[in-house]
Amino acid sequence: MTINRERLAALAAEPHCHGGRYRNLEPVPRHGLGDFLRWQLAPGRRFPQGKRFTLLRPDGHLLAKPPQKPQLVWLGHSSFLFQHRGLNVLTDPVLSDRASPFQLIGPKRHTPPALTVADMPPIHLVLISHNHYDHLDEATVRQLHRRFGTHLRFCIPMGLRPWFEKRGIHNLVELGWWRSDRIADDQEVFCLPAQHFSGRTATDTNTTLWCSWLLEIDDFRLYFAGDTGYGGIFRHIGELFSPIDLALLPIGAYDPRWFMAPVHVAPEEAVRIHQDIGARQSVAMHWGTFVLTDEPMDEPPRRLRLALERQGLSESEFRVMQHGEVWSPT
Repeated sequence: MTINRERLAALAAEPHCHGGRYRNLEPVPRHGLGDFLRWQLAPGRRFPQGKRFTLLRPDGHLLAKPPQKPQLVWLGHSSFLFQHRGLNVLTDPVLSDRASPFQLIGPKRHTPPALTVADMPPIHLVLISHNHYDHLDEATVRQLHRRFGTHLRFCIPMGLRPWFEKRGIHNLVELGWWRSDRIADDQEVFCLPAQHFSGRTATDTNTTLWCSWLLEIDDFRLYFAGDTGYGGIFRHIGELFSPIDLALLPIGAYDPRWFMAPVHVAPEEAVRIHQDIGARQSVAMHWGTFVLTDEPMDEPPRRLRLALERQGLSESEFRVMQHGEVWSPT
């Protein structure tokens, strides 16, 4: 399907930053400190137990010499290695033990990453969706930069350039919503909206953008949703980019709904995104690695299966991968 470039240009021209702070395209309830404390101190609140899931060890030879068709490895949470036509891509790589500015406190990793940076084939592109600690991990970014240097490009949303340049990383593709960069003759990356927020401290909320990404390699389209709540943006993305060959969609970190719904989809909403964007196949992410919210760690895949059944969709259309699994879309 041909992309409507005029429509994209018109959307990109609309302002998304107001008074130094970015905003979602649709009005989204903002929860303050009082709401956060109401959640954290709620009587009878569930505290999910950490669970270690089965970890498969990817075949290094398969990663070094992938097949002609696209290949995907789930590293845990929102981190994937995607390989196609000689391009090796990481999404939100977080390999540390904690999703936190500190390695002694904060959400702990319960299943180790399927690969270390040393295990990886040459990485050419990293897609960063936003700056929350479970999506932008300084230790992993530094390791990637040390190993791959200027051969590696980071695709980042607006406002994150100073963070990377402070760490000596300058090979950046910084984009706003609906904008794109042709990284090679047959490769183009599009920065698309998500419904979320950003911030790494108490004072920098929404001073950098959050996004989803679409990567087009020749005639194959990969969509990486990042972190998001559900909204009408996905119908717009579908209208512009459908069909999408493979979508990486979040299914976890959704309870309690009164607090999380604006910024984190539940599995049922992930299925709606799959349908809205016209994905041929989707893969679940953002579950089974860290305890971030109140649902049990193994609940998201169960709810996803039920949601697929209700919509008459098969599990092959929206796949749940194991940690470290190597898989190719059909």
